[in-house]
Amino acid sequence: MRAAALAIAVAVALASCGGEPAGPPAPAGSTLASTWRDPAGDGLLERGPGEPLRDRADLARPARAQRTLATLAVFTDAHVRDEESPARVPFLDRLGGPFSSTFRPQETLSAQVLDAAVRAINAARPDAVLDTGDLIDNAQADELALARTVLDGGVARPDSGARGYDGVQDASNPDPAYYRPDVDPPRHPGLLNAAQRPFRAPGLRAPWYPTPGNHDLLVAGEIARTPATDAVAVGDRRLVTPDRSLQIPRTEAALTPQLVSSALSGGLPGTTAPVAPDPARRELTPDEALAGLRQASGHGGTGPRADSAFDVRAVRVIVLDTVRRDVGSGGVLAPDQVAWLAGELARAGTRRVVVVSHQPLPSVQGGAAALALLDADPHVVAALAGDSHRNRIRPRRTAAGGYWLVQTASLADYPQQARVLRIRATAGGGTVIETWVLDTAPDRLADIARQLAYLDAQGGRPAGEAGTPLDRNVRLYVPAP
Repeated sequence: MRAAALAIAVAVALASCGGEPAGPPAPAGSTLASTWRDPAGDGLLERGPGEPLRDRADLARPARAQRTLATLAVFTDAHVRDEESPARVPFLDRLGGPFSSTFRPQETLSAQVLDAAVRAINAARPDAVLDTGDLIDNAQADELALARTVLDGGVARPDSGARGYDGVQDASNPDPAYYRPDVDPPRHPGLLNAAQRPFRAPGLRAPWYPTPGNHDLLVAGEIARTPATDAVAVGDRRLVTPDRSLQIPRTEAALTPQLVSSALSGGLPGTTAPVAPDPARRELTPDEALAGLRQASGHGGTGPRADSAFDVRAVRVIVLDTVRRDVGSGGVLAPDQVAWLAGELARAGTRRVVVVSHQPLPSVQGGAAALALLDADPHVVAALAGDSHRNRIRPRRTAAGGYWLVQTASLADYPQQARVLRIRATAGGGTVIETWVLDTAPDRLADIARQLAYLDAQGGRPAGEAGTPLDRNVRLYVPAP
């Protein structure tokens, strides 16, 4: 169980320093200058040396960088969540497998982590910021409103329902599956209440462009809102322990709206507890969620999907909306979207092209047709994606010269990083993408979230989501067309 594993990981460290992150403050988040490490292997992070840019010549030989064409920042999978919502299912976390993300020890701090990432991004001074999906966690209106405030600036109010924290991390909860910061190691007395307090967010200084993720549009990232699921979200009871007779699907294919509606037909199926209701927790339909992302950012296209294309200085960015609208977290591209992509590639002319999607295109149903178009276009330099919660960079070799598949770690799990891509022309007409990851800017609550995420037994550290050095700070060379 997560709480027990976390306690074991920090037991030795607590005797000397109480579980707080050590070392001097981070400069501005750039891992070129410094980054977090665990030099003693005791579970405590300390600020250490940065990681330099390394050359990756898989597609082209290194060449002298010349003018900068555009600088993009990317963040993904922030999963800003209402952790007090009765629509959440943290009790499934103990089952492992596909449910290991239903509870995180740092889950009360998602808005503060996003805010600290925004400040690190601002310090990098990008021309534009790309959100590659799963900005929110459960398609709730209050989650989107909170995330919007953090990105656009203003007073962010994380609390919902009654004043103060009310949820599974309460010190009075006897269930050992949950980390309780007031009593469990690493102890952080008062953390839950601090997480609920309003804070002033500076907001992004550059325009931001959304790419919908499945958690933005679908409840729990899996099914479209139904009257039954929405009634739970705005209701006054939360499920604590499901009935033993409840058949919990262990595969995505078995999870259907009909199954969920049937399970909720007689009310919450199991032991429940009271919760202060909040109408702001209402769940959004996919169309409402997309409209909310467009309203928040001022971007995101105009049609039924968020497919869009725009210029950032000398670079053309093409966004593909790969999110299903009914059920399932896997991506999909329809033939008309592929046809639209072909037209946008033609309209890009000789500009460098960056394509963005939430799910990586190689894993998307219908993605092969899109990749065939990219493979044939010598001006495509990168395809960016989120969803995987992992730093990963791979070359895609093609007859036209090739391009780079770039994925960025999530803000929800360790290492809680964003990414910068500085796209530059090289001598001879080629391209180099200088890319490095950003740690969140110094912030007490975000620093605690990072430490908890690092200790999470089912989180990004044991899953290797930080990637290798060649997945983080590198120069990616692309041949001339």
